[in-house]
Parts: sequence; C-alpha cells; structure tokens
Amino acid sequence: MADAAKPDLAHGHHVQGHAAHDHQGHDHGGARAGGVTLTRNQSLVLGILEKADAPVTAYGILDALRPEGIRAPLQVYRALDKLIELGVAHRLESINAFVSCQHDGCHDVAGTVFMLCEKCGHAEEMADAETSAHLGALALMARFKPARTTIEMRGLCAACAGT
Repeated sequence: MADAAKPDLAHGHHVQGHAAHDHQGHDHGGARAGGVTLTRNQSLVLGILEKADAPVTAYGILDALRPEGIRAPLQVYRALDKLIELGVAHRLESINAFVSCQHDGCHDVAGTVFMLCEKCGHAEEMADAETSAHLGALALMARFKPARTTIEMRGLCAACAGT
C-alpha cells in the first residue's frame, strides 16, 4: 500500500462533525462523566474524541480546540489524563493517540482489545472476559500485578477488507 493511501494516524486529522459511537451509560452529556462534573476543557476534549471517526492525537485535539481558546498542549494533556482516569477515554500506545471509551465497564476487565484499521484509521474497542481471565492467569503464574492491560491489533476493518 502506498504511504499516501494510509490514514494520518500520527497526526490525528480525523475529526468529523458526527458522533462515531453510542456511549450508553456514560453520563457525560456535556458536563458529567462517571458521576463527576467535567471542567470546560475536559468536556471540550471529550467532545472532540466522541466526534472523531478515528483516534486523535493530543495535537490534533489542540488544533481542533484553538477556536475555543485552548492554546497550550498542557491544557489538552491534563484533560486527557483526567478523562482516562474517569474511564471515558483510552490512550492507544502504539500510535500515541486517544479515543473515547466505547464500552461501559471495560476498565473492569484486563482484556480490552483495540483493532486498528491501517487503511481507514478506525479503532474498534472490545472487552472480553475470556481474554481477561487468560491474561489474569498469565500474570498470576508470573507473580505479576498488572496496573492495566491494553492489546492493540493492526490490520483491516471489515469495511476495508471487503468482508
């Protein structure tokens, strides 16, 4: 595949004007998340993540929020840190980008899996109890106490694979 055809995952230029996912159960319709009132910056950042059709970098979020008066990367990073802590956002380590949470309770399972499409940039989140149990058993055998587990798979989504 030619580089020009790949999505710009590293720069996060995938913000669209529609919500990409249904966030049933997350009470953050503007100012609240997980029972906590969001700051203005947190609410703005979460709004960008929810409207994105692919993972967004912190600088992509910053660019989108400049018209709202957000000027410093630190403002975005602080908001992202809190949103992750509240369980309404995830950081995708391999591409250094962020997505809003698509599943309630995924932070309660060790087996959160992200499938990242290398063609269109879409990220699909899945939480699987069986994967969680297997990872827990592996950690127990190694006497390892995991703080968090995120698995990232790269490939083609169903739409891009033509299936």
